[in-house]
Amino acid sequence: MTTPLSGQDVARQIGEHLPDAVTDFDETAVFVKGEALLEVARFLKENPELGFDYLAAITAVDFFEHFEVIYHLTSIKYNHSIVLKTRCYTRESPTLPSVVSLWRGADLQERDIYDLMGVAFEGHPNLKRIFLWEGFQGHPLRKDYQSAT
Repeated sequence: MTTPLSGQDVARQIGEHLPDAVTDFDETAVFVKGEALLEVARFLKENPELGFDYLAAITAVDFFEHFEVIYHLTSIKYNHSIVLKTRCYTRESPTLPSVVSLWRGADLQERDIYDLMGVAFEGHPNLKRIFLWEGFQGHPLRKDYQSAT
C-alpha cells in the first residue's frame, strides 16, 4: 500500500515551481488550473523528490456546473501517491491537455473520458471514440445526456 502525500505539501512544492498553477488542495489532493495541467504533471513526474512515474487511473465526474478530471499518481520508487484534480467549466467543448506524452497508460483512459463524458484532450495522438461508434450523438455519462429512445 502506498503512503498518500499531504495535498498541502505537494501544493507548496508545485507552487514554488509553477506559482499560479494550484487553485486549492485538501488532505490528499491538489487542484490545478486546466491550462497548467501538463506542466504540473511533468513537474510531478520529473521532480527527483516526488518521482510520480506511474499513472494508476484517470476518471471524470460531471457536477453539472463543471467537469472534474481526477488523476491518481504513484511513485513506485518512493511508494507514495497523490491525487491531482482539475476542472473544466464549459459544457460546450471541455478541453484539457493530454498527459499521454508523460504516461502511455493515459491513452485509453483519456479516450474513455472523451467518449463517455465529452472532455477532449489536446495533443492526444489518437483521440477517437473507444466504446461507442463514430457518429454516435452525445456522451452518455453526462448528467444532461438525452437518450434517443
